[in-house]
Amino acid sequence: MKIKIKETVKLKKGWSLYKLAKVLNLPQQTVYSWASGRTQPSYENMDRLCETLNCNIGDLFEAEPVQQKLNLVVNQ
Repeated sequence: MKIKIKETVKLKKGWSLYKLAKVLNLPQQTVYSWASGRTQPSYENMDRLCETLNCNIGDLFEAEPVQQKLNLVVNQ
């Protein structure tokens, strides 16, 4: 599953990732790393994200379509 912080922040608050980092009092690099998929937020930070953005955890993740998953299995 892919995290979609950038899209959710823009949709829910109209903020940039930079502003989100400032509001969460986290290094900018940390938030950008989450958005790029290099790292994932801890459970504590995931809770903070949801609280700050007034969303649930499901809003932050993008599930792969089932058909795409099936194609990956068949093509292997």
